[in-house]
Amino acid sequence: MTHRTIKQTILARPTSDGAGVRLKRSIGTDILSELDPFLLLDNFGTENPEDYIAGFPDHPHRGFETVTYMIQGRMRHKDSSGAEGLLRPGGVQWMTAGRGIIHSEMPEQTNGEMSGFQLWVNLPAAEKMCMPCYQDFEPDDVPLVKPTDGVEVRVIAGEVDGVLGPINGIAIEPTYLDVSLSPGETFSANLPLGHTAFVYVFQGQAMISNDNVGLDHLAVLSDGEQVCMSSADGGRLILVAGRPIGEPVARYGPFVMNTTHEVRQAIQDYQQGNFV
Repeated sequence: MTHRTIKQTILARPTSDGAGVRLKRSIGTDILSELDPFLLLDNFGTENPEDYIAGFPDHPHRGFETVTYMIQGRMRHKDSSGAEGLLRPGGVQWMTAGRGIIHSEMPEQTNGEMSGFQLWVNLPAAEKMCMPCYQDFEPDDVPLVKPTDGVEVRVIAGEVDGVLGPINGIAIEPTYLDVSLSPGETFSANLPLGHTAFVYVFQGQAMISNDNVGLDHLAVLSDGEQVCMSSADGGRLILVAGRPIGEPVARYGPFVMNTTHEVRQAIQDYQQGNFV
């Protein structure tokens, strides 16, 4: 069995988005503009409500998917189709924007803390103009697997020890795991050959095949059938993988298409009120 190693390590950059939400960005910068099929990874996390309470008011999307995973706090989402929901700690939403949707995500305080991730995932050309849709899952819908003492894995997408995550029907056939490692513990995850993969450490530190990944660092992984993770002092990370799309990317803010002509059309459609 071939083991994945680290190809590149990136320290996430502090930035802000929405109406001033402070976050750390690792994919979607000039260092790593994209990692096919992944377009952006933001880790938001703070105990200061002023850093996030303004949230992400109405904004459009076309041509890709957004994945929001809450660690702490709550996030209420609404969109132009009339859908509405509340993400709680451990909950996840996989939104396929498709041909166009106007969306808002507004934090709701719980003890002043809010943290989590937003991942942008590209869509293949054949699916970019599909009808928008959601997969929303409560915390209890995301299975918790304990492969060994001291290791806990929340399976959002993919499979661990025969346990499947709730996300399904996604073009890139994703893996998305939230892995907690107690000091000195090790966990090995199987991944499909050819799938792009990365880890992001958001608590403590971790070792990937004997190479250290520090706090707030993203590690791009080589190809292989398995990735081995450990932590001397304890750590928590997300492991994400997906089948690359291999198509041209034309991107302008919240519009991700294959050509600049399609991007201009997206802007025109939004300005004319032709989104859902």
